[in-house]
Amino acid sequence: MRSKKHIILTTLTITFLSCFTYVISQTKPTTEQPKITQDTVKTARPDLLAIPTDSIFTDKGLKLKLYKKTAHASYYADRFNGKKTADGSRFNNSKYTAAHKKLPFGTRVKVTNEANGKFVIVKITDRGPFVKTREIDLSKRAFMEITKSKGAGAMKVTIEVIMN
Repeated sequence: MRSKKHIILTTLTITFLSCFTYVISQTKPTTEQPKITQDTVKTARPDLLAIPTDSIFTDKGLKLKLYKKTAHASYYADRFNGKKTADGSRFNNSKYTAAHKKLPFGTRVKVTNEANGKFVIVKITDRGPFVKTREIDLSKRAFMEITKSKGAGAMKVTIEVIMN
């Protein structure tokens, strides 16, 4: 009788350990680098990487191509700060970045407020905005830098792609 219990207990233990070992072998280690999703439209040109987007500067010497006039722009809510963007980077509302539905990741664009002529240069790092009437979502810093009224949530802008 004792031998029968011993055999059953041993069999159950071996089965449990086999299942546990299988589950452990199927899990991926957490030390891997996160995958960065490749943009499906086209990749950014390497010669555009030298253009800074973390400070204010003039647009002299830049080759610009008009993308859209009288586009509606808005800005990211604070709750998106620190969240991952579509290109794999972390969003920071104090940087000069933007979301666009079609422009490739890494594209630098000049966004000009049509009401006062002020502009910023931002880098496309995300997809959006997901409101039909809006063309581009700017980081809060970029938006506040060119807005006419600090209480506004949207404005009409001209979007130009930097070509050089």
